[in-house]
Amino acid sequence: MRATLMLASIVALLVGLTDLASAQRIAPPAVIYGEHIPVAGNLPPGDTLKNPFQGSKEAAEEGGKLFGAFNCDGCHAGGAVGFVGPSLADGRWRYGGSDSEIYTSIFYGRPKGMPAWGGTLPSDAIWKLVAYLQSLQPAKDTLSTTTW
Repeated sequence: MRATLMLASIVALLVGLTDLASAQRIAPPAVIYGEHIPVAGNLPPGDTLKNPFQGSKEAAEEGGKLFGAFNCDGCHAGGAVGFVGPSLADGRWRYGGSDSEIYTSIFYGRPKGMPAWGGTLPSDAIWKLVAYLQSLQPAKDTLSTTTW
C-alpha cells in the first residue's frame, strides 16, 4: 500500500513537471502553404511565420555557431554542403526554402532522419539557424535546374 502511494506521488509529480515544461514551450502556429490539405474547402488556422533576424549578419554568424554546437554538421557537413543529410546550401529544398518552411522543418523535424528540435531549442535559436542557412544560399541565377 505504501509503495503504491509513493509510486502514485512520483507519477503525479512527473506529470506536473511535464505540464509545466510544455506550458513554457509553445508550438508555432500552423503554417499556411500548398501542402496543407483543405478539409471541405477550409485551410487549417495558421499564419505566415516571420524571421526576426532576416538579413542580420550577426544572427547568421550565431546560427553558424549553433549549427556546429548542435551537431547539425554531423549529418549536413561543415558549411551545410551535405553528407549523410542533404545539402542545405545548394538552393534545392525538398520541404521548401522560405524562412517559415525551414523553421518548420527544424522545429518539427522531417521523416527519415531529421529530428525535431522544437522541444530543445528556443525559437530565437531556430531563427538564427534559419538566418545562417539562408546566408549560404547561392545566387538565384546559379541554381541547378534539377528539382526534387
